[in-house]
Amino acid sequence: MSEGDGRDPLGPGVPDIMGRVEQLVEEYGPSWDPGPYERGTDGPRVILVGADTSPTGLRATSYAGGLARRQRARLVVVYVAAPTVWTGLAAAAVVDVQQQTFEEEIEQLRAELRDRAADLQVPVTFVVRRGETFPELRQAAQEVNADMVVVGASEQGGHRLVGSVGNRLVRAATWPVVVVP
Repeated sequence: MSEGDGRDPLGPGVPDIMGRVEQLVEEYGPSWDPGPYERGTDGPRVILVGADTSPTGLRATSYAGGLARRQRARLVVVYVAAPTVWTGLAAAAVVDVQQQTFEEEIEQLRAELRDRAADLQVPVTFVVRRGETFPELRQAAQEVNADMVVVGASEQGGHRLVGSVGNRLVRAATWPVVVVP
């Protein structure tokens, strides 16, 4: 996609009722082939990371990228555009600002992933989903048969009472979860 071509910055995907893309999947870096089973290997083959542009989200993505490189694993980076609970009640201008913020974060992550995938020689799949973060990450991990899930620690104080995404994944997961501070 070239800059300024007028297409949706989320790229091709599944549109929602308002015409926005609900889901996006892009591949970067070398192709990935899990190869034959090798006795004695014990590391993860598919690492899923929940990514955003927060400091802990970027640290989690960097950690997962380094781990994927060392383990020769496939890295699946999932960005969840999670509208606030008030979005349905907000004015159109507020919804537009939130959508613009999502699009800017997606473009920032896309640019970083394209650059880093080739440098690290790691096969990267970038996935954009829309919805609540915890169920979307859990579903994505199940769909790609993730061996490990990596997320950044929550920076919001209220999550100590209701539980952060990392805490909820640890309690509900069928795979190891790493929470990066």
